[in-house]
Order: sequence, then structure tokens, then C-alpha cells
Amino acid sequence: MAEEKKESWLNYLALTTVIFAVCATLATLKGGGYSTKAVMSQSQASDQWAYYQAKSIKGYVYELQKEKFEVDLKTMKGSVSRSLASDLEKKIDGYAQKIKRYDGEKADIMKKAQELEESRDTIQKHAGAFGMAAMFLQIAILLSSISALMKQKYFWYLGMGSGIFGLVYFFNGFFLFLR
Repeated sequence: MAEEKKESWLNYLALTTVIFAVCATLATLKGGGYSTKAVMSQSQASDQWAYYQAKSIKGYVYELQKEKFEVDLKTMKGSVSRSLASDLEKKIDGYAQKIKRYDGEKADIMKKAQELEESRDTIQKHAGAFGMAAMFLQIAILLSSISALMKQKYFWYLGMGSGIFGLVYFFNGFFLFLR
């Protein structure tokens, strides 16, 4: 039995298939990592928004109490003692300070929540790019395998085209140069 002569292009086919397989594996790994980070950022942002809502409710309760004391003070203006009026004014001022403090805290909480949402959005772009890379690279591996089995370059060329798209998305997953 005579040995079949190995076509030289099959060596390049094997090399490109290995490169695509390694990049597909890394894209899947990085994409999964970014997806996990996106979920964590979303969870943290949701926590911040819940905290913001709690501060809003507390601030609203203080506003209601302040308004109640203001109405009471106006209603009893002539019939209340100086000391009671002074006490009500102090309470009104105290509630006003608490409302102001809560408004400042809410602004800080909102800023942090928005930063977390921006981070989540950027992380999702990375994950999406790696997902696209994995898809194109796996198609390239499939076409390269068909090419090796059938010993037809046509399928390898198609696989190379898909692999190039996959590599572009793979590097975009790191650098986000495509929008």
C-alpha cells in the first residue's frame, strides 16, 4: 500500500483550525466572565436604587411631618405660648435639615447607581463582542473540519472568512474599537 501524498495546504488548515479553536475557547471564557460581571453590576445598581427609594420615603415622611408642624404653628399662632411656638419652630428646622441631608444622600446614591449602570452597559458590550467571536470562530472550526474531511479548499476559505470575522470580534471584546 503506497502512502498518500499529504497536500501542503492541510498543514495550514490544521494550524488555522487550532488558532480558531484557542481563540474560541478564550472568547467563551472571557464572555462568561463579562456576563457574570454584568449581572453583578446590575444587582449592585438595583441595590443602590432600592436604597435611593428608601431614602426618598424617609425624606417624604419628614416633609409631611414638617408641613404638619408648620400648619399647626400657623393655626395656633395667637393662642400658643412662646415656648411651645419656639419648640415647634425648632422641630420644623430640624426636619428641614433632615430633608436637606436626605436630598444630598439621594444625589450621591443616584450618582453611584448610574455609574454602576454605565459599568454594566460597557461590560455587556465586551460580553456581546466575545459572544459574536465565539460564534464566528466555531463556524470557522466547523467549516475547516468539513474541508479536512472532504479535502476541499473551498470550505477552508469559507472557514477562514468566518474566522477573520471571529478574530475581529475577539479583539473587539478586549478593546471595543467597533461600536
